[in-house]
Amino acid sequence: MLELSPSCSAIQLKVRLLGISPMIWRRLLVPSDISLRELHGVLQVAMGWEGIHLFMFDKGAVHYGSLELGVLPANPTLQSLRLRENERFHYFYDLNVNWHHEIRVERIVAPDDGKSLPSCIGGANNCPPEDYGGVEGYLIRRDEAQGYDAFMDMGTITEFLQGILNDCDKLKLPDKNRLEELELVMDRMNAREPYLSGKFSRRSINQAFRDDNHKRLIHQQIM
Repeated sequence: MLELSPSCSAIQLKVRLLGISPMIWRRLLVPSDISLRELHGVLQVAMGWEGIHLFMFDKGAVHYGSLELGVLPANPTLQSLRLRENERFHYFYDLNVNWHHEIRVERIVAPDDGKSLPSCIGGANNCPPEDYGGVEGYLIRRDEAQGYDAFMDMGTITEFLQGILNDCDKLKLPDKNRLEELELVMDRMNAREPYLSGKFSRRSINQAFRDDNHKRLIHQQIM
């Protein structure tokens, strides 16, 4: 197995959020001298979190992260941890609900002067919204978003649109009660959207890296 050494410039990581299927994951290229605190900011941007909760890295029996947790400062670099290819460590975000990420070192790569780091080079699916009860709360809401009530709301919208088509030659507007019903349906559908959207934008993530959003998120941990 190859081990990080001072001559290495970057490592390729695969990050996956545990407990949810289909898998939510990212493939990242980061400098080997990145600190765990900086990596926290990178993970926040890459996964789509907001950087407002405490965090912790777990490597073996050693814990690094937010000092409020009574763990070691997240100052070590990946290089100093002497990580090897295929080695795994763990990242936890918002310890109240415990979003648990597994991080695997996929490759140790040679210098590439033309590559901007950090960089997202792959991935799938969006992370859940924050502050919704962790994995269990997210899965409950996702099931509801795909359930009977959502099906009935789609039927209501279909009936409404069909009514407009039927009356379009009469220039007849729907009555007030019907419009209020539609507004409530749309509110419910908008609330379900975060639990239905599966795509993520690698381009948006890399633009956020270029804008140094990951550096700003480092300083936003609160209880």
